[in-house]
Amino acid sequence: MSDLNYSLLLPRADRMPRTIAARTRRIYDSVALVYPVSTFFFHSRAHQCALRNAGIRNGMRVLELATGSGEMFRRLVRANLDGQTFGLDLSPNMAARTLDRARRKFPRAQSHCGAVDVRSMPFKNSSFDAVVCCYLFELLSQDDIRLTLREIRRVLRSEGTFSLVVIGQNAKFFNRLYDVAGKLVPAFWGRQVEHAVPELVEEAGLRITSAHAVRQTGYPSKILVARR
Repeated sequence: MSDLNYSLLLPRADRMPRTIAARTRRIYDSVALVYPVSTFFFHSRAHQCALRNAGIRNGMRVLELATGSGEMFRRLVRANLDGQTFGLDLSPNMAARTLDRARRKFPRAQSHCGAVDVRSMPFKNSSFDAVVCCYLFELLSQDDIRLTLREIRRVLRSEGTFSLVVIGQNAKFFNRLYDVAGKLVPAFWGRQVEHAVPELVEEAGLRITSAHAVRQTGYPSKILVARR
């Protein structure tokens, strides 16, 4: 699959239950131009930690879910110049900008992005050596997290690595602020899920091998690494 054709994937995504995802897509489409600012100030350190522990080796088939501004995607492409790196995002604008920047920076690398509902991914079983997912589960219901984890396990090869970054819940003042923000704009902020995620990951048949806590500009992140 050399490129992701969004028009071909729409019927598959439309079969999924309608949730807050439609509002999330609209919001992230509208902030695609400015979203890299938040990544620079709050997420880049967690991205570094995730990449360091993800077991990415050059020549792999790697998938990132929720590419966002593309900062993590470019890290993955740089580490996998001779392999294939795929990215998915619910927002077409985010996916397009991510792919454009990656291909301009690494024109010879095999990088591919598409706007896809990750609860039903267009890949065969055991397609990837590694899957990375940053700050997505906060925007999903618990049932949708289960669906997504089931898909992640399905597309991972045996002993493949799944690296997950979520917003940390170890700072009380930050937690209170995030709770307020999530109630005001749930489709953008979502809610914190760090405490619930380990059990859901294990429930999906993925075994957690390490966990790491990172803080940047007061923003806490938790990185979990699991294997199929």
